[in-house]
Amino acid sequence: MKRVLKTLLILVVAMVLGMGSALWVIYNPPSGHGVLNGAWWTDPLVGSAEANMYVRAVVARIGLFALNKTETIYYTASSDDQGEPLRGECDYVIGGEDMDARWWSITAYGSDHFLIPNEQNRHSFNMKNVHKDDRGQYRIRLSSRPQEGDWLPSAGEGDISLMLRLYNPAATVYDNLETTPLPRIVKEGCP
Repeated sequence: MKRVLKTLLILVVAMVLGMGSALWVIYNPPSGHGVLNGAWWTDPLVGSAEANMYVRAVVARIGLFALNKTETIYYTASSDDQGEPLRGECDYVIGGEDMDARWWSITAYGSDHFLIPNEQNRHSFNMKNVHKDDRGQYRIRLSSRPQEGDWLPSAGEGDISLMLRLYNPAATVYDNLETTPLPRIVKEGCP
């Protein structure tokens, strides 16, 4: 009887540790094996056949309907260009020029990795609806308070993140994930 109880205890402990560690990795993915480009981070394994079970689980949790790596590169930013966490109560300017892809978009997400609810029902800008100046530069204002121009409403408080999607990017983008020009994220202030 002691042997059976001991075996059951070992099995229960093993299951708790195994499931607990798997859940911890899925909800706190390691950042050591990705590529950093300014404030933007990407994992070259996302959407590839080489992705391990943890990468696939994270994508299943926060990357609903993610496409294959051959079609899209996903960059995420959870901090600004100075390395400070993106906060919903602060004001930011996201700026740059068209990226070398057939189509691109920038979307804001709340701390739950879902779209940020707002009265404008505006969650992203893309290469077709963002306004550009005479030099082809755009400026998107990310703020919880109404802004002039291209305004992307944020959460008002708490952590937020941005997702940059590059659909059908040029081969040079795949070859230069760390250096390809990406939008800047500059904090203007916090009220």
